[in-house]
Amino acid sequence: MSEPNPYADGDYTWGPGHGAGTPGYGYPHDGSAAGGAYPVSPAYQPTLPGGVPVPPQYAAGGAPSFSLGDITVVGDQILTPAGSMPLKGAVWNATDLSRTEEKISTVGIVLACLFVAACGLGLLFLLMKEKTTSGFVQVTVTSGGRHHATMIPATRPDTIHWVMSQIAYARQLSF
Repeated sequence: MSEPNPYADGDYTWGPGHGAGTPGYGYPHDGSAAGGAYPVSPAYQPTLPGGVPVPPQYAAGGAPSFSLGDITVVGDQILTPAGSMPLKGAVWNATDLSRTEEKISTVGIVLACLFVAACGLGLLFLLMKEKTTSGFVQVTVTSGGRHHATMIPATRPDTIHWVMSQIAYARQLSF
């Protein structure tokens, strides 16, 4: 059983390291070996052995115009953890995945229970309401054949309005 396939006729010509153009295991190579059959994007950043991601290499070019989550616009480029994209012709979208709930305040319930025995006006404390917002606003950008999405936490009901104003500015820069 020392041969890979004892029933094979002829030389063994299959497997990692055999034949041009077959991918190996582990980190991708630069694409120059094996005839470039499997080119790797230059924006690919492997992780370190400890699971710590390598920070993206941003091109130096001035101060950022604005930032939405992990999407940053600097000069004429959009910088993301997956690499840079051209700003010209970029398509920006936002999706509101947040929700706002209104419920009776805990303080209102306690005060209503205390004052209902004293007088019927204690039930007015049940009109005390509190609003809570949870969820995210998803922002996507597509440019130069690449696509990136990020999630921005919605902490207030007007978070979507702030994100949409930032996207309107990004759309103006993309022309």
